[in-house]
Amino acid sequence: MEIQKPYLLFLGDVSDQLAAKTAHGIVDWRPEWCVGQLRLPGCQADCGLTDMDIAEAKAKGARTLVVGVANAGGVLPQHWVGKLVEALDAGLDVATGLHRRLSSIPAIAQAAARTGRQLHDVRVPDMEFATGKGTKRSGLRLLTVGTDCSVGKKYTALALEKEMRSRGIQADFRATGQTGIFISGRGVAIDAVVSDFVAGAAEWLSPPNAPDHWDLVEGQGSLFHPSFAGVTLGLLHGAQPDAFIVCHEPTRKTMRGVQHPPPSIQAVIDRTVLEGQLTNPRIQCTGIAINTEHLGEPEALALLEKTGREHGLPCVDPIRTGVGPLVDELARRFPRQG
Repeated sequence: MEIQKPYLLFLGDVSDQLAAKTAHGIVDWRPEWCVGQLRLPGCQADCGLTDMDIAEAKAKGARTLVVGVANAGGVLPQHWVGKLVEALDAGLDVATGLHRRLSSIPAIAQAAARTGRQLHDVRVPDMEFATGKGTKRSGLRLLTVGTDCSVGKKYTALALEKEMRSRGIQADFRATGQTGIFISGRGVAIDAVVSDFVAGAAEWLSPPNAPDHWDLVEGQGSLFHPSFAGVTLGLLHGAQPDAFIVCHEPTRKTMRGVQHPPPSIQAVIDRTVLEGQLTNPRIQCTGIAINTEHLGEPEALALLEKTGREHGLPCVDPIRTGVGPLVDELARRFPRQG
């Protein structure tokens, strides 16, 4: 699909910053594509863009209204529908990564037909996938895994792509969620794939490649999350990673949306190796990425040093300190051929 740029990011009236993580991701990695944000009364998220209504955004050149939120179940609240219809009537396309198809909502479908505007459902696969086969593929693959949802798996993979390309290493970010697809322009929303075909979709996403080429696969959920562990496991088996990075948010008391406490980093390493060996017996953890956003500088740096020392692995915050040490470790463990 070809989503027209630039974007007006719609945040609705979400209750916290994390709920607008799709919009935040687009702003962080593709700020040049964003003209502003549209928030409803009561919205508790802010991407730092200029607040504007649809008419103002249209005048600024916006071509697509992107619903920049992610919520449990991927639902589109009924009281948001009017704004999406208004955007279509103003001449904007509408794109969303929620589970419910825009065309299944009569008012939106009618507005799109009336105006000739496009509806983009990036979370809905537009192709069929085979079941996973577990056959060894050429090339190298890295998967970001997490102690919880929304801990930095996507940001870590994107930062690795940027750093590796700057060093002349062949590397491609492989998006597995709605935000990643908006950022990269390609990928598959793995949580919208029928369960039997999740591993096959991951295999399709990271096909055979040159021996020194890295596919940096965006992780989803957590093997320990009672809601999403099934998606996480299928992605692990299909991605067939040679290496994985554990991503962690240290201030969480419970995993997002449930009452279960987060697992330890070591528990995630052990279980990922155990489960990943099904399709890649040589899978190994090569580093740790900690989201220290809610920590002060001295506390954050001390935590990174302590965690790395305890696990014998490079430990970074991809935003605060960069991912250079993670790339150094990959280069050490997987020396380039030729």
